[in-house]
Amino acid sequence: MKLLTKQLEKRFAQVGRQEDIKDPLVIAKFFNPAGAGTWYATEYDPDDRVFFGYASIFGGHNDEWGYFSLDELESYEGPFGIGIERDLYWTEQRASHVEIIAKSFK
Repeated sequence: MKLLTKQLEKRFAQVGRQEDIKDPLVIAKFFNPAGAGTWYATEYDPDDRVFFGYASIFGGHNDEWGYFSLDELESYEGPFGIGIERDLYWTEQRASHVEIIAKSFK
Protein backbone atom coordinates (compact mmCIF):
# COMPACT_ATOMS: atom_id res chain seq x y z
CA MET A 1 0.00 0.00 0.00
CA LYS A 2 1.21 3.51 -0.81
CA LEU A 3 1.35 5.29 2.53
CA LEU A 4 1.84 8.82 1.19
CA THR A 5 0.10 9.78 -2.03
CA LYS A 6 0.80 12.99 -3.95
CA GLN A 7 -2.64 14.26 -2.92
CA LEU A 8 -1.92 13.59 0.76
CA GLU A 9 1.53 15.18 0.51
CA LYS A 10 -0.10 18.24 -1.05
CA ARG A 11 -2.59 18.41 1.83
CA PHE A 12 0.21 18.31 4.42
CA ALA A 13 1.87 21.20 2.55
CA GLN A 14 -1.40 23.19 2.55
CA VAL A 15 -1.86 22.79 6.29
CA GLY A 16 1.80 23.41 7.06
CA ARG A 17 3.43 23.55 10.47
CA GLN A 18 1.06 23.27 13.42
CA GLU A 19 3.45 23.61 16.37
CA ASP A 20 1.71 26.78 17.60
CA ILE A 21 -1.78 25.33 17.25
CA LYS A 22 -3.18 24.06 20.55
CA ASP A 23 -5.46 21.49 18.88
CA PRO A 24 -3.77 20.42 15.61
CA LEU A 25 -5.52 18.85 12.66
CA VAL A 26 -4.80 15.14 12.26
CA ILE A 27 -4.41 14.65 8.52
CA ALA A 28 -3.57 10.95 8.20
CA LYS A 29 -3.74 7.76 10.25
CA PHE A 30 -1.40 4.78 9.81
CA PHE A 31 -1.73 1.45 11.59
CA ASN A 32 -0.26 -2.01 11.92
CA PRO A 33 -3.03 -4.45 10.87
CA ALA A 34 -1.11 -7.41 12.30
CA GLY A 35 -0.08 -6.01 15.67
CA ALA A 36 0.38 -2.97 17.87
CA GLY A 37 0.88 0.51 16.53
CA THR A 38 -1.18 3.46 15.32
CA TRP A 39 0.29 6.76 14.14
CA TYR A 40 -1.72 9.97 13.71
CA ALA A 41 0.12 12.46 11.51
CA THR A 42 -0.36 16.21 11.86
CA GLU A 43 2.68 17.39 9.87
CA TYR A 44 5.02 16.07 7.19
CA ASP A 45 8.50 17.23 6.17
CA PRO A 46 9.14 16.05 2.58
CA ASP A 47 12.87 16.81 2.75
CA ASP A 48 13.49 14.49 5.70
CA ARG A 49 10.50 12.21 4.96
CA VAL A 50 9.42 12.56 8.58
CA PHE A 51 5.97 13.02 10.12
CA PHE A 52 5.08 14.72 13.36
CA GLY A 53 2.09 13.46 15.25
CA TYR A 54 0.81 11.13 17.92
CA ALA A 55 2.06 7.56 18.22
CA SER A 56 0.19 4.88 20.14
CA ILE A 57 2.22 1.70 20.15
CA PHE A 58 0.95 -0.24 23.15
CA GLY A 59 -1.49 2.28 24.59
CA GLY A 60 -1.44 4.01 27.94
CA HIS A 61 1.83 5.43 29.21
CA ASN A 62 3.66 4.57 25.95
CA ASP A 63 1.61 6.98 23.84
CA GLU A 64 3.32 10.23 22.90
CA TRP A 65 3.67 13.16 20.53
CA GLY A 66 6.79 13.02 18.40
CA TYR A 67 8.42 12.33 15.06
CA PHE A 68 8.16 9.14 13.00
CA SER A 69 9.75 8.26 9.70
CA LEU A 70 7.94 7.46 6.47
CA ASP A 71 10.88 5.23 5.52
CA GLU A 72 10.52 3.20 8.73
CA LEU A 73 6.77 2.83 8.26
CA GLU A 74 7.30 1.73 4.65
CA SER A 75 10.05 -0.76 5.50
CA TYR A 76 8.25 -2.50 8.37
CA GLU A 77 7.38 -6.11 7.61
CA GLY A 78 5.27 -7.98 10.13
CA PRO A 79 3.94 -11.53 10.18
CA PHE A 80 3.27 -12.98 6.72
CA GLY A 81 4.90 -9.91 5.15
CA ILE A 82 2.10 -7.57 6.25
CA GLY A 83 3.22 -3.96 6.42
CA ILE A 84 1.92 -0.72 7.88
CA GLU A 85 -1.23 0.58 6.21
CA ARG A 86 -2.92 3.95 5.84
CA ASP A 87 -6.52 4.21 7.02
CA LEU A 88 -8.29 4.85 3.72
CA TYR A 89 -11.49 5.86 5.55
CA TRP A 90 -9.84 8.41 7.82
CA THR A 91 -11.34 11.89 7.75
CA GLU A 92 -9.35 14.86 9.01
CA GLN A 93 -10.27 15.96 12.50
CA ARG A 94 -8.86 17.91 15.39
CA ALA A 95 -6.64 15.91 17.72
CA SER A 96 -8.97 16.58 20.67
CA HIS A 97 -11.70 14.68 18.80
CA VAL A 98 -9.59 11.54 18.35
CA GLU A 99 -10.46 9.42 21.37
CA ILE A 100 -6.99 7.96 21.93
CA ILE A 101 -5.28 11.36 21.57
CA ALA A 102 -7.84 13.32 23.57
CA LYS A 103 -6.35 11.90 26.79
CA SER A 104 -3.16 13.87 26.12
CA PHE A 105 -5.13 17.14 26.22
CA LYS A 106 -6.22 16.63 29.82
